[in-house]
This record gives sequence, structure tokens and C-alpha cells, in this order.
Amino acid sequence: MDTLTATVRQQGEGEQAWFCGGGTFTWKVTGAESGAAFFMFEDQLERGKVTPLHLHPHADETFYLLEGEILLHIDGEETTLGAGGVAVFPRRIPHAFMVTSPTARMLAFQNPAAGEAFYRHASEDHPTPVDFDRIRAAAEATGAIEILGPPPF
Repeated sequence: MDTLTATVRQQGEGEQAWFCGGGTFTWKVTGAESGAAFFMFEDQLERGKVTPLHLHPHADETFYLLEGEILLHIDGEETTLGAGGVAVFPRRIPHAFMVTSPTARMLAFQNPAAGEAFYRHASEDHPTPVDFDRIRAAAEATGAIEILGPPPF
């Protein structure tokens, strides 16, 4: 049985990883710490970072934008999200995003925590170049994400 543990992380604290899809993230709460209920990471992004059009078949995803601006593509429609904004993507809803400001910082949250395996599979402990082939391989290996197509922007 999964067990929830008390977790406190201050600003700048947490395991860091470099995502092969672009961006540096810091684990704020892992699935192991939440009893598999959710995971959360802070993502530091740069202008031009895009995601392929994708969905999460078994998890809901929430973004809270701390700084910057991103363009969201949600189920065929586009909208801008600025600092202080939140976006919720229920499971199976196609979505993608592109960073439009020089930098952006967001808090990403997925529940349940099964999708954490995807991010760990597609990340390194040192800076790595963007590699969409590796993103696809991680998606296929974990089943946490379905890639539907290239970035729609």
C-alpha cells in the first residue's frame, strides 16, 4: 500500500532534472512522497520551448504559471496563459504549449502519480539537448502520454 509522507521543500530545494523536451525541472513532491496520489514539479523554461500535441490517458494535469507567458493549444483552440494563471487538462484532452516570453516558470501537477515515470525516463541529471525521438520513446515505454502529432504552433 502506498503511504503519504510529510514533505516540505523550500524555494530552490528538490531534485533537479533536465528534460529532453526542453526545460529544467525541480521535483517538489514525488509520487512516492504523495502515496502515488500525485506528483509536482517546478519547470524553468525558455522562449520557443514547445510540446508535441499529446494527451494523458490516465492522469489529469494542472499548470500554475509562476512567471512568464505560454500559448496553450487545448483540444483545437488556442489561448494565452500569463503569470498567476492556471490551466487544467482533464485526462484524454489533447493539448500542447509553447513558451512565448523570454523565460517562464510553472508549477506542474499530475494526479495520479503514474506519469512521473515518463518524466524520469525522458530526463537526465545534466543539461541535455531537445530530443523529440526520446520523448516519443519515453511515452511509448511508460504509457503515461500519447503523442498525437507535432507541436501545433
